[in-house]
Amino acid sequence: MSDAVILNPGETRLGELRAIWSGAGVDLDAAAWRAVDAGADSIGRIVASGKTVYGVNTGFGLLAQTRIDDGRLAELQRNLVMSHACGLGPDLSREIVRLLMALKVIGLARGYSGASRAVIRQLLSMLEREAIPCIPAQGSVGASGDLAPLAHLTAAMMGVGKIAVKGVAMPAAEALAKVDLAPLALGPKEGLALLNGTQVSTAIALDALFVARNVFASALVAGALSVDALQGSDAPFDPRLNALRGQPGQIRVAAFLKAAMEGSEIRRSHIECDRVQDPYSFRCQPQVMGACLDLLEAAARTLEIESNAVSDNPIIFPDTDEAVSGGNFHAQPVAFAADQIVMAMCEAGSISERRIAVLVDPKMSGMPAFLVEDGGVNSGFMIPQVTAAALVAENRSLAFPASVDSVPTSANQEDHVSMATGAARKADQVARNAAGVIAVELMAAAQGIDFHAPCKTSPALQDVHALIRQQTAFLARDRYLADEMASLRKIVAAGELLSSPAVARLSGALFSA
Repeated sequence: MSDAVILNPGETRLGELRAIWSGAGVDLDAAAWRAVDAGADSIGRIVASGKTVYGVNTGFGLLAQTRIDDGRLAELQRNLVMSHACGLGPDLSREIVRLLMALKVIGLARGYSGASRAVIRQLLSMLEREAIPCIPAQGSVGASGDLAPLAHLTAAMMGVGKIAVKGVAMPAAEALAKVDLAPLALGPKEGLALLNGTQVSTAIALDALFVARNVFASALVAGALSVDALQGSDAPFDPRLNALRGQPGQIRVAAFLKAAMEGSEIRRSHIECDRVQDPYSFRCQPQVMGACLDLLEAAARTLEIESNAVSDNPIIFPDTDEAVSGGNFHAQPVAFAADQIVMAMCEAGSISERRIAVLVDPKMSGMPAFLVEDGGVNSGFMIPQVTAAALVAENRSLAFPASVDSVPTSANQEDHVSMATGAARKADQVARNAAGVIAVELMAAAQGIDFHAPCKTSPALQDVHALIRQQTAFLARDRYLADEMASLRKIVAAGELLSSPAVARLSGALFSA
């Protein structure tokens, strides 16, 4: 697998995770197998010693005091998986499931979970052969691990449930046979090691983060294009002014906007105009979007750390054959990171919608009402702005932080939970809603740029304008716009708007990893 990401447990970087999310193959660094064997051997010694160890030879949760006979340990692990595979809702996307499988390999391969080579090889083989478990999105409260969705993952590895082979869903046993894999037989603690952990919430949050980064950079492009469409000033992006504030995100955003507008003929055409200050949504972009960037950077740091974490329970220390029970499965860091993504995307969409509102208002923009000539007969961008407003309102309704909620479970044994999986799913939706708002702004801003012909925008923004025009033509009269809006929204979420070399260079400097 020469093109695969080679996982180095404990040291896997965010860029490598993004490559897996984008479809890269996955393999494990050969040096990691030594730690895997040490952990599995330790479990064997613990069982042979006759010691009572939670999750190895006891019940689970409130039933932790119940000792299980050695002859029933395999039954214990199988029953754990079957009883916990109780998820509901739509299946997680292929991208998320591939990512969470890779994260599970990372966590288990650190050697502190007691899982054998067979478990990790099953995960890697399924990834290699494009046999991706169908995992319901709902059912985890983000503590004691992402139990229900990870149980569906494990059940699929055992031949129960459903697996999509190259995108075609079928019964798991049939799918494993189709790709020449045998159902996994679980050894002591292996079911618990697979079910415990934060890999589902982390994978969903990473999916939200990767989309959010695309949306964020596209929002800056849209903001720069809107400033030029408004014949606004680039003075607020002066590096000297922004350096005095000292906020790192603000400094980076200001540099992006200044560079994006460099060489604009439209800007040169009104350099001596008497307009003193633009509306806040235009001139305060470094301050607002810079703060959003700082939130995304903080979330990225947390999620990179969590992606490398040992987050099951109990933790096995092979050098002493100790099994130490704790709470590494509690996903509070992931919940906070997901809520940070929500806040950043809410604000990115909110300030974008305000720029759209200015552009369609002839009193503010100096352009035709709703950016269309022959108004009255034509409504132009009247309703696209309404759609953007609806998406912003929906995001606000989703913005209550899931991380401050808790519903006790398991007869109050698990009396404080993180709700990280719900927080991450919410972040994903908010990011994709924001992508829709940015798509509308790009259309409106491109329309405004066209009204200033023959003056051209900057070289960097001309490339963006050309890409927009590949998806949506100048609006000379009313037409059906929904498909064009959806197409541009998809491009924003996928980061395709950033494909030109000039814009790629600018956006590449935004993020630290």
